[in-house]
Amino acid sequence: MALKYLKDIEVNIDNILVMTSDFNIRDSLWDSSFPHHSSISDDLVLIADSFQLALSTPTNPVPTRYSDTVGEANLTINLMFLRCDSIELNQHTIHPDWWLTSDHAPLSVTIPIANEFITTSKLLIQQNSEQENAFIKEVISVFQNLDTFNISNKECLENMVNNLNSLVNQAWNKNAKRSRITRHSKQWWNNECN
Repeated sequence: MALKYLKDIEVNIDNILVMTSDFNIRDSLWDSSFPHHSSISDDLVLIADSFQLALSTPTNPVPTRYSDTVGEANLTINLMFLRCDSIELNQHTIHPDWWLTSDHAPLSVTIPIANEFITTSKLLIQQNSEQENAFIKEVISVFQNLDTFNISNKECLENMVNNLNSLVNQAWNKNAKRSRITRHSKQWWNNECN
């Protein structure tokens, strides 16, 4: 019923990385011990594809549901779909030794979290300050001393523009002061998070 609902309403959810569940569907696509294929499985794969997800291959292809009834087979019905274009998210692991009192083995995937530098301060020149006046004077002087008579080709123009950029940056760095972006700005990722 859930698959029919998702297929009929064409849900659009952006930026899904992982979809996992006990889908309760047996199919030869993910269980080599099961000889049949179902159109319901096709619906599941199409829905996952609409979310830009693909069926993940486990690092250890073992059953995900274990039966305690004699003669009843163990099944693979817990599945994981991962982001199609992800290099990092391409396989999951089934943990048959973790199922404890449940009859289902947990699935896991490692989602890498990249270190990210968050800018908490910036160089700033206060409006109507002595630093602003000094910066403007230096930039005016740079433009006044600019020699534009030797611009004879594209390479000369690029060199002049790069030199101009460098001189304006020097004037900015000389007169600007480092300021916190807000009084609450601070790096939140620390060794405890690791």
